[in-house]
Amino acid sequence: MWRVKSLDAILATAEKKSLHRSLGPLQLTLLGIGAIIGTGIFVLTAAASQKAGPGMMYSFVIAGAVCAVAALCYSELAAMAPVSGSAYTYTYAVMGELLAWMVGWALILEYAVAASAVSVGWSGYFMGLLESALGFDWPDMLSAGPVWTLNGFVPSASFTADGAGYINVPAIIVAMAVTLLLMRGTTESARVNAILVVIKVAALTAFIALTIPVINTGNFTPFAPNGWFGPEGTTGMGIVGAAASIFFAYVGFDAVSTAAEETKNPQRNVPIGLIGSLAICTIFYLLVAVGAVGAIGAQPVVGADGSAVQPGSAAFAAACALAQNADQLVCSNEALAHVLREINFPAVGNALGTAAMVALPSVILMMIYGQTRIFFVMARDGLLPEAFSRVHPKWKTPHIVTLFTGMAVATAGALFPVGQLADISNSGTLFAFFMVSIAVLMLRVKDPNRHRPFRTPLVWIMAPLSAAGCAFLFWNLPHDAKMVLPIWGGIGLVVYLLYGIRKSHVGRGIVDVPELHPDAPPGPVPPMPGAPSPTDDHDKR
Repeated sequence: MWRVKSLDAILATAEKKSLHRSLGPLQLTLLGIGAIIGTGIFVLTAAASQKAGPGMMYSFVIAGAVCAVAALCYSELAAMAPVSGSAYTYTYAVMGELLAWMVGWALILEYAVAASAVSVGWSGYFMGLLESALGFDWPDMLSAGPVWTLNGFVPSASFTADGAGYINVPAIIVAMAVTLLLMRGTTESARVNAILVVIKVAALTAFIALTIPVINTGNFTPFAPNGWFGPEGTTGMGIVGAAASIFFAYVGFDAVSTAAEETKNPQRNVPIGLIGSLAICTIFYLLVAVGAVGAIGAQPVVGADGSAVQPGSAAFAAACALAQNADQLVCSNEALAHVLREINFPAVGNALGTAAMVALPSVILMMIYGQTRIFFVMARDGLLPEAFSRVHPKWKTPHIVTLFTGMAVATAGALFPVGQLADISNSGTLFAFFMVSIAVLMLRVKDPNRHRPFRTPLVWIMAPLSAAGCAFLFWNLPHDAKMVLPIWGGIGLVVYLLYGIRKSHVGRGIVDVPELHPDAPPGPVPPMPGAPSPTDDHDKR
C-alpha cells in the first residue's frame, strides 16, 4: 500500500496513453477563470453574508490567501509532472499508492460535488430569470432538491419561500448538456469556455460599475454581526466559517493542473494559468463584495428566538419566508441580480441573471473535466477499471468516464441544495490541497536534484502555511460537511482493498514504456524486482 510510482514512470505512462496537447497559456488562464468565477460569487455571496455579514470581505481575503500559497505548491508539482491527475498524481510519486488513492477519492468530493453545486446555482438563476423577466412560474416541486439531515430529508424551501422541492430538474438538464459537450472534445470545450468567460467577466464588470457609485457606508455596520468564529454553540459561522464556505468560490484553479497533459509547453504555461487566473479572480471578488454590501447591505437574518441560523437550514428558510426579510440579500438565490434590481436597475439585473445562466455552465464544464481526468489517470494506473481510461477513437476524449461522471453530477444536483454541496466539496478540496502542500516539501528532500521549471518561492514557509491554512479552514466547516470526508474516505478504503490493491499496475510489476519510443525493448518489459509477474501481456509493452 505504500509503494510509490516514480515521476519517471508517471511520465512514461502519460506518453504511452497520452491525451492530445492543444492548450496554450491564454486558454489555460481562461480555463482557470472559467472554473473559478461561478457559483461561489454569483450564488454563495448570499450564504457568506448570512454567516459573516459585511465581514465576508475578510472571508474572501482569507480564502484567497490560502489558495494563493496552495497555487504556488501546485505550480511546482504541475510543472515537474505535466500529466493529468492533479494532487492524485503528485501524492502517488511522493507518499505512496494508498494515500494517492485516498486523495484521488477525495477529489471526487471536489470536482464532481462542486459540479453538482454549480448546477444547482445555475438552476437558481434560470428560475429567477423565468419568474422575473418572463413571468413564468416554474413548479416548486421541480425546482429544488430536499434538505438532507442526519435524520433523513425534508422538502426544501431553498428556492422559494412558499414552496417545497423534491427534485431539481433544471440542474439535471444543464449537467447532462455539459457532459455531452465534453464528450465531443477538449479543444471544442475550451473554445466554448473562452466565450463564456468573456460573458462572466463582462457581467461582473457591469455589476461593479453600477454598485460602487451608490455605496452607503452605513451598510457596513455592524461589520461582523456573528464575530470571527460565530456565536457560541454554532459551527461554520462568523468570518472564518464564511471563509471556509466561500473557499468554494476559488475552487477550480487547480483544475488547470489537471489539464497539464493537454497543454503545450506545460512547464511554462501551467504556472501562468494557475497564478494568473487566481489573481484576476481575487480582484473581481473583492470589488463585487464591496459593491453588494455597500449597495443594499448584507446583514444576516435570525431565527424565531433571535439566534444565528445556518444558511440552507429549516430555521433559515422560515426566517426568509417572513415578509420583512423578503428583500434581504442573504435570502436570494440569485444574489447579484437581486442587488441590481434593488438599486433600480431591473433590466441590467435580468441581463446579469441571463449572463450567469449562460456562463455558469463553463464552471460545470471545468469541474466535470477535472473529475474525468482524475478517473482517467487512476484507471490508467490500474486502480479503477480499465474502461475508464479508454479514449474515443474520433473525439480523442475519455468518453466512458465522462458520461459516468456526468450522470453522477446530475443525480447529486437533482437531490441536494447548493450550500450543502459546496461545503461537502470544500472538505475534499482542502484535504487534497493539504496533501499537495506536504508533497512539495517531501519531494524537495527525496529528489532535490530533479529539474524544477517552476520553484515555489520560500517553499519552507509557503508550503507549511498552505497546509496549516487548509487544516484551519477544514476545522471551521459545518459539522456535517466535516463528517462527510472520513465517511467517504472509509468507503474509498474498502474499494481500494477490494479492487485497487490487487489490480494496481505498480503492484503487479507492469512498467509502462512509450510504445513508439525508439529505445523501447522489442519484447515484454520485465517486472520490477520482487513484484509478482503480470498477466496482461498487452499492458507490458
